[in-house]
Amino acid sequence: MAYNGQFWEYPPKERQRFFLPFSAPPCLSGWGFFTETDFFNQNFLTMLTESRAIVLRTIKYNDESFIAETLTEGHGRVSFLVRISRSPRAAVRHTLFQPLALLTICWNHREGNALKRPKSVGVSTPLVSIPYDPRKSAVALFLSEFLQAAIKVEDASGLLFQYIYTSIEWFDTAPKDFANFHLVFLLHLVGFLGFAPNLEDYRPGDGFDLEAGRFTAYSPLNKHFLLPEDAARLPLLRRMNFATMHVFKFSGSERSRLLGYINLYYRLHLPSFPELKSLAVLQDLFDASR
Repeated sequence: MAYNGQFWEYPPKERQRFFLPFSAPPCLSGWGFFTETDFFNQNFLTMLTESRAIVLRTIKYNDESFIAETLTEGHGRVSFLVRISRSPRAAVRHTLFQPLALLTICWNHREGNALKRPKSVGVSTPLVSIPYDPRKSAVALFLSEFLQAAIKVEDASGLLFQYIYTSIEWFDTAPKDFANFHLVFLLHLVGFLGFAPNLEDYRPGDGFDLEAGRFTAYSPLNKHFLLPEDAARLPLLRRMNFATMHVFKFSGSERSRLLGYINLYYRLHLPSFPELKSLAVLQDLFDASR
């Protein structure tokens, strides 16, 4: 064994593993590790990373594991292979992976592995009402499916993550007046995804061309067009935020119709955007609340 100025090196023929004190994620308590093998006499430095993550959906992989698709703060979209463990001492509790759960995940982020295996999982911000309020749970299921379909970029921006994360926190702690939350959330989300409509040039009597993303005084050639009655609501929706949205009153049918238009706008501007199964469920919920 010889010292090269940074760490002790073992002979190439020996298979050894030892720890190095360098800047590493908190899940390693400040330690990382270096692995040396005799395969082509190459050294491999295996790094663990830690990031906050938002759970988008889970898919059954087999009887012993499932795939959790997440949006992470540091690495954008990341898919994890999560083992179903019955042990209360497990470092990865599979029950934490619920729709829109806010977690902190530590994993090995080597390039080339499509499915990452989490080393440890913790709750970043506990959700106190979304899992237990039927209305919020329905909205959470819809938004998790919506985000999974809308966000495809692996290296999604930190601003996008922060917007989604803080919006979920607000929604979870809101005691009342959150009926318009999903409408406001989705209208502001388009700005982070890069295809926000132009809602500044409204004039009374204008319709709205969903394909062009702008108001118009004439019916366009395409069929994706909002009549003046519904188009007049768009500037109001754009000015709404989570703190003021309770001032704007919509019936259940109006809210359902506006959600359908917003969903159509996303489908027109994201070619691979699918038909969402949870959309009809949420619209039925609004219609029943009229």
